[in-house]
Amino acid sequence: MLSFSMLVSLSFTFGHIVARDMAPAALSTVRFALAALLLMAVAKAMRVPLAPVFHRFWRFGLMGGLMAVYFITMFEALRVTSAVSTAAVFTLTPLMAAGFGYVIARQYASRWTLIALTIGAVGAVWVIFRADLNALLRFEIGFGEALFTLGAFAHAMVPALARKLAHDVKPVQTSLGTILGALIVTAIYGAPDLIATDYAALRPAVWLVIIYLAVAATAGSFFLLQYAAQRLPAGKVMAYTYLVPSWVVLWDLLLHGKTQPLMLLLGVFATLLALLMLLKAEAS
Repeated sequence: MLSFSMLVSLSFTFGHIVARDMAPAALSTVRFALAALLLMAVAKAMRVPLAPVFHRFWRFGLMGGLMAVYFITMFEALRVTSAVSTAAVFTLTPLMAAGFGYVIARQYASRWTLIALTIGAVGAVWVIFRADLNALLRFEIGFGEALFTLGAFAHAMVPALARKLAHDVKPVQTSLGTILGALIVTAIYGAPDLIATDYAALRPAVWLVIIYLAVAATAGSFFLLQYAAQRLPAGKVMAYTYLVPSWVVLWDLLLHGKTQPLMLLLGVFATLLALLMLLKAEAS
């Protein structure tokens, strides 16, 4: 899940470069289509049968549909609110996942785990708002934030559902099924944008980002998420998303030379402390 958080964080950095070149719905559909083709090739190379993917496909359609809801609401929210606001809402996901873990898969979170998740959320929010208390206090819940809260709920349900519904299939099969489910939903939602997009006119950088999103941020991250969901409680799986803001800060420094306030390191330290607490709980 550490690798998962790194791959996801790079998608924010690279995605920002091409955000205005292609409609979000069309971009999501293309990335899911390429990721599905890649995982089919991987499954064939590993001699993993594809038949289980289409057996009781409704479960993968459900998980994929939830992931599609997450991506669609995120992009729609970003049209009317800031990335900082949506990221702040997303920090609630691990706590939501812990709740769904109990309701769906009867996974009990200890007091220690809940404290760790809370510390991680506070640290992630501190990093997101760049250690600016005034910016944090100005945060308001508008339509975009409320809409993306639904997406965060959808995302938070996936680890528990994977543990409950996909325990009898391999992670590659679960990942492929989930991506196919997401592809169907995004293709229906983004059909007008798919038709209107002039693919021949897209910059080479756009295609490079699409390839990264499909290979690493979709196929790779979905596989890692499904693999971890079979071995860790839902709350702990999603807790690694707390590291995403810290990774983004690191990429901004390495790729763009952007420095951040020293006080921001307190947030980074808090997220690392939360993960260490969760690892200690897992070991015990």
